[in-house]
Amino acid sequence: MNKNLKRRPLAACGLAALLGLAAAPHARADVDSSPYLFGDWNGARTRLADKGITFDFGYGFEAAHNFTGGTRHLTRYTDQWKFGSTLDLEKLWGWNGASFQIMITDRNGRNLGADANIGNNQLIQEVYGRGQTWHLTVFALDQKFFDGKLLWRLGRLPVGSDTDAFTCDFQNLTFCGSQPGNLVGDYWVNWPTSQWATVLKLNTTDQTYVQLAAYQVNPKYIDDSWARKNGWKLNNPGGTKGWLIPLEFGWKPSAGGLPGDYKFGVWYNTAQGEDLYYDINHDPRALTGLPALKRDSRYGAYVSFQQQVSGDAGGKGTSVFFNATQADRNTSASDRQIAMGFEYKGPFDRMRDFVGFAVGATHANTRLADYQRQYNTLNPATPGLVKDGYEYVSELFYNWSPIPSINLRPNLQYILHPGGTSQNSNAFVLGLKTSVAF
Repeated sequence: MNKNLKRRPLAACGLAALLGLAAAPHARADVDSSPYLFGDWNGARTRLADKGITFDFGYGFEAAHNFTGGTRHLTRYTDQWKFGSTLDLEKLWGWNGASFQIMITDRNGRNLGADANIGNNQLIQEVYGRGQTWHLTVFALDQKFFDGKLLWRLGRLPVGSDTDAFTCDFQNLTFCGSQPGNLVGDYWVNWPTSQWATVLKLNTTDQTYVQLAAYQVNPKYIDDSWARKNGWKLNNPGGTKGWLIPLEFGWKPSAGGLPGDYKFGVWYNTAQGEDLYYDINHDPRALTGLPALKRDSRYGAYVSFQQQVSGDAGGKGTSVFFNATQADRNTSASDRQIAMGFEYKGPFDRMRDFVGFAVGATHANTRLADYQRQYNTLNPATPGLVKDGYEYVSELFYNWSPIPSINLRPNLQYILHPGGTSQNSNAFVLGLKTSVAF
């Protein structure tokens, strides 16, 4: 039997046991107020934090079933464990302004989109991907200078944790995390995979900043076969192709006392990329059969806006967001993505609950579609699918938090033209996203 099929009921039983533990009378007082399911460890957690040692242990799973779309109607389950710690080196060793962070993750499970042949570009279960195995997700030193105005990070880092950082409340990848990684994930590598990197962030005012970073571009980090053996190791494999260099400007205003977060960024990848349409002689490669033209670099730009528009700052009320990314059309199979939505916290006066709705579109590059049409004309016996439009996604969820450490988030997803083509059937999906903080 597939080991992932064994883990699914085990994980479900484990979650039920945790809920039962949380409901036990002797545990109620602690779990009702603590952000951690296992509470303060009889005060040990607070004592360690006072000394400079904090922990981040958690578990999350995402289940999904497609009622329409694809060639089969299936239910699939995937999950992630995380084990992390942050060391305040100033408290521990007197190292002024320094801290160290480590995070290790483990992913398991199956991908509904692939197993049901839905044809979608953006994952229905965002926590799937990058190899269902152990990863060294963060291994980094932080150093502050000039009373915190300048922050330097150095180590193993996922791109989206620092650059174009965005929440991941939704289950569909269209609305989760750093958006450029949804388009150019072969070199913009988000959680849980990391690569060697350095980040410099200068807070120009209390509300504005500018940030410059450099991330190693090495295809081995995202190769599943390599990751299964080496993903958790602190190493530097051979095969580095170049560096991803993003520049970001940020503004965090307060509009009527309500917080906002606005980002604009551009990136440049020094590694080569293959042209989607031209061959080495700048002729249509579908017609000549010659190798693809090598582009010297790859690039793109993004904007990300989040703003609370009603209620109490950081509390009950409505927040809206808008994300848009454009990647270069020469080398990116999906060249742009737009997403927008809102979240409302505190429905029915349940202050930990919130509801979210979002719509988004991912565009399939027409240059790749032109190549595919030419290829199909010359090879009618083995035609490929032509993707020349938008994949449209919408998602509605309700987050129920029975205690502060547990979130249960049922959701509905609808995918129109999966993959950016009307040749794929539209998909209606029921999902469940759950997180537990230990």
